[in-house]
Amino acid sequence: MTETDHSSNLLERLKSNPDCLSKSEKKVAQVILSNPDSAIRSSIASLAKAANVSEPTVNRFCRSLGCSGFPDFKLRLAQCLATGTPYINRDVESDDTVEQYTRKIFEANLSAISDAQRSLDYNAVAKVVQTLADAKKIDFFGSGGSGPVALDAQHKFFRLGTPVAAHTDSLMQRMAAAGASPGDVIMIISNTGRTIPLIEAATIARQAGATVIGLTTPSSPLTEVCDLYLGAENSENTEIYTPMSSRLIHLAIIDVLATGVSLLRGPDFQDHLRIIKESLAETRISNKDK
Repeated sequence: MTETDHSSNLLERLKSNPDCLSKSEKKVAQVILSNPDSAIRSSIASLAKAANVSEPTVNRFCRSLGCSGFPDFKLRLAQCLATGTPYINRDVESDDTVEQYTRKIFEANLSAISDAQRSLDYNAVAKVVQTLADAKKIDFFGSGGSGPVALDAQHKFFRLGTPVAAHTDSLMQRMAAAGASPGDVIMIISNTGRTIPLIEAATIARQAGATVIGLTTPSSPLTEVCDLYLGAENSENTEIYTPMSSRLIHLAIIDVLATGVSLLRGPDFQDHLRIIKESLAETRISNKDK
C-alpha cells in the first residue's frame, strides 16, 4: 500500500473506530478527530497528555495505522486534510433534506469504492483468483446485507465452468461447510467479519478440508479463520442504516474476481461465454422492433 493510499482515507478510518486500535489507542484517535488541525501542530508529548496516555501508546497508535511513527502520521494527516475530501460528515441526519441525504449517499458510495480500490492488495487478489480458478466447486456464503452479494457471485461464477452455489441461511451454510472436501472453495462475504455463524461455518469448512476465502474487513475475527482473505476497508455507519457502501465494494470485487478467473481460462473460453450470452437474445425485445 502506498503512502497516498494511507493518507487518502486516514480520518475516515479513524471515524470508523477500527478494530486494529487498542482501547488506549482509541483515546488518541478521539483527540485527533476532535481537532485534526491541532493534531498536526502537536508534539508527541502534548498529544499523549491530551489523550491521557503514554508517548509509546501514541507511537503504537501510529504504527497500527501503517505509519512508521508520529512524524510520518502527522505528514499523512496533513495530506489527508489537504485533499479536503475525507473529513466530511456523510452520515444521514434526521433533519436532512432530500437533496442533502441524496448527495451524502452518492458521495459516500463513490468515496468508499475509490478508497477500497486504492487499499486493495493486488497480490492477494491474484492468489484468490488462482484459487477460485483451480476450485472443484465454489460455495459463496453471505448473511444479512451480504446475502445478495453471495447470490450475485453465484450468478457471475456459474458461467465460468465450475459448479457453484450460494447460501444465505446459516443452517445451510453449516451443512455445506461440513459436506465440503479438499479442492472445494468456500468464499465467505461479511462486511463486519464479526458474524458468529459465518465464523463457525468457516471453521467447519477448513476442518472438512476446503479452502476458505474471506471478503471482509481487515483484522476482523473472520480473517483469523480463513486461508486467504481480501480486506475491504469501509467507514460507513452500519448501526442504523443498511450498509450499502460495503455491498457496492464487495460487488465490485466479485466482478474483479470473476473477470480474473475468466481471463485465466484463456482466449478459447470466450466462445463459451459468448454462447451463454447469445442464448439470452430470444428473451429480449430487439431494438429493431421498437
